[in-house]
Amino acid sequence: MIPVELAQLKPELLTLGAALAIILADLIQGRGRLPAGPQAGRRWIGWFSGLLAVGLVAVVAGRWQHLSWPVQLWGGVVVLDRLGLIFKAIFLLGVAVVSVGSADYAAQRFRHVAEYYALLFFSALGMMLMASAGDLITLYLGLELTTLSLYVLCSFAKDNPRSAEAGLKYIILGATASAVYLYGSSLIYGMAGTTQFATIARTIGWFGVETGMIVGAIFVLAAFGFKIAAVPFHMWAPDVYQGAPTPVTGFLSTASKAAGFAAIVRVFLGPMLGAASAWLVFVVALSALSMVVGNLLALSQRDIKRMLAYSGIAQAGYALVGIATLSSLGTMATVFFLFQYLFTNLGAFLIVTAVGSTEGDDRISGYQGLSRRSPLLAAALLVLLLSLGGIPPLSGFWAKLFVFWSAASRGLYGLVFIGVLTSVMSLYYYLMVARAMYMEPPGEKPPVRLTLPAAAAILICVLVVIGLVYPRPLLDMAYAAASGFVSR
Repeated sequence: MIPVELAQLKPELLTLGAALAIILADLIQGRGRLPAGPQAGRRWIGWFSGLLAVGLVAVVAGRWQHLSWPVQLWGGVVVLDRLGLIFKAIFLLGVAVVSVGSADYAAQRFRHVAEYYALLFFSALGMMLMASAGDLITLYLGLELTTLSLYVLCSFAKDNPRSAEAGLKYIILGATASAVYLYGSSLIYGMAGTTQFATIARTIGWFGVETGMIVGAIFVLAAFGFKIAAVPFHMWAPDVYQGAPTPVTGFLSTASKAAGFAAIVRVFLGPMLGAASAWLVFVVALSALSMVVGNLLALSQRDIKRMLAYSGIAQAGYALVGIATLSSLGTMATVFFLFQYLFTNLGAFLIVTAVGSTEGDDRISGYQGLSRRSPLLAAALLVLLLSLGGIPPLSGFWAKLFVFWSAASRGLYGLVFIGVLTSVMSLYYYLMVARAMYMEPPGEKPPVRLTLPAAAAILICVLVVIGLVYPRPLLDMAYAAASGFVSR
């Protein structure tokens, strides 16, 4: 019989079970180790993985009404609340979209197909632990499970030297970030005498903020800055994004980034909120630098994966604006931003996967005349790029509007000005791709081959981006979750 407290982690246990079920189903099916090459018959694993992830999203959604107030497990080591549920839904939706969208890609390019999908679930399991962490050690365990899985996924294309290089760079810098996190956590533990968030918050309330606590918080923030690829901790992102298998890059740039923000919210809007006067300036600096540097460096890129990498750095800066407000309104805006960004960026990377498979590389010049070669695909990419640029009435516009609105309500007009200015700047490189698609001749380039699973995943992403033109239901849920966690 499962212990009562362990039974409360039903989504996490089922996620672990889903990973094991994928491997077991592949072994039973009898094709566990086929040679690399075309294996169209194994695309069923992608559909199976996607269905399992959707089912887990339904399980998470079903717990919404049962968590109207936080539930602490094992004395506060794990905290279950609505904010964590929303983040868990984001992670699992990312697994679902990537699984279906990469069904043919994985079957054709990976030797160990089932393991690829299992690693997506193991990574999501780590992210879910991060979203429910009530202790610095629990958060570290979730962080390591997430990153170890992503290390392997980044280097999963064994025949591609760039993939191996991406995995090596990511693991070296990721290990450094983990060490920085542990050092910062040890300083916080030394000052507070505990690793539990609730006790740390009480210690700060009773005795104020010691210098060691501030230094520890800055180190922890630096580690999370690496996770979300914020400037100046962004150096790994362009090379890893370019070298990793494109569907993995999409997952890394969305779900993994959302996990980093879940950790930031847990630590800095939770136990460290009382010390905000000491660390807030660093969050503001990270946000401003990410928006400016990310957009400036994206302007000169000619490889679309590198361009989207620098775009992702800038997007992290926009999401940090909501964190800098220290308010439930800003947290709501950040959650909404991350939700819509999941579908916007994943859809873009799935299209990059399809075009790259046809062209053989990821240069922006490969998109010339795409509107005549594959008009529906070009239209889908245009919608997604315009959403990333914040063009109304698409979801990206509402996401930036709410983030900037929350910042203005707290008097952060400087961040709002930088955000608006850099959003306008970003339109140049997004429209540079649109120009190649619609205004340049296709030459001898062939039509882009789009498989049914990839087409279904891209269509879902585009429909969500358009459907969030009416954002009220999701905003209400995000605000209910945020207000239950951040009292300001």
